[in-house]
Amino acid sequence: MDLSKITETLISGKSDELKKLVEEAINNDVKPADILNQGLLTGMDAVGQKWKAGEMFMPEVLRCAKAMSSSMDVLRPMLKDDDIGNAGTMIIGTVAGDLHDIGKDLAAMMFEGAGYKVINIGIDQSNENFVNAVKEHKPNLLGMSALLTTTMPRMGEVINSLKEAGIRDQVTVIIGGAPVTEEFADEIGADLYAPNAGTAVEITNEYLQNK
Repeated sequence: MDLSKITETLISGKSDELKKLVEEAINNDVKPADILNQGLLTGMDAVGQKWKAGEMFMPEVLRCAKAMSSSMDVLRPMLKDDDIGNAGTMIIGTVAGDLHDIGKDLAAMMFEGAGYKVINIGIDQSNENFVNAVKEHKPNLLGMSALLTTTMPRMGEVINSLKEAGIRDQVTVIIGGAPVTEEFADEIGADLYAPNAGTAVEITNEYLQNK
């Protein structure tokens, strides 16, 4: 089966059609890892590049990411642990007091599309919840989002809580959200700042490769 059809359909953001193609590939005994790596991940990589080049806009990227996510719901049960998440493990969540999730969820989908095993702990997460998630899942990446200036300081609190727990050095911290800046990231001791979900994967991969 020609997996480029899956790639092209994902780039088009056609969720229902994409799910049918994934199911068809499964029924034709195509390896789940091949569907993921040669079909879906190739498509999400192209979406990220198109967004960066200004050839795609947020609504289109979000549509593609949702198509990817719904297809992964079909594919994930058939994947072995070593088929997905080869790039690393990521915990991602929105800090306490903040109920915004679109940017966080888009970033989660983009990272999953780039081969990360993503554990999305949701919105309004306490410092303790972030620390406990890092302890439990032992990720190499922690992503935090805030869309309110009033909740931004929580990011620094989480980093301090990681230090107090003795696990800060075990995880790379990336932060983002509309009011967040590179200066703020430096100020609170985050490792990385991403201005948007589309560039977050590229920024992270470059940092981890050079670390």
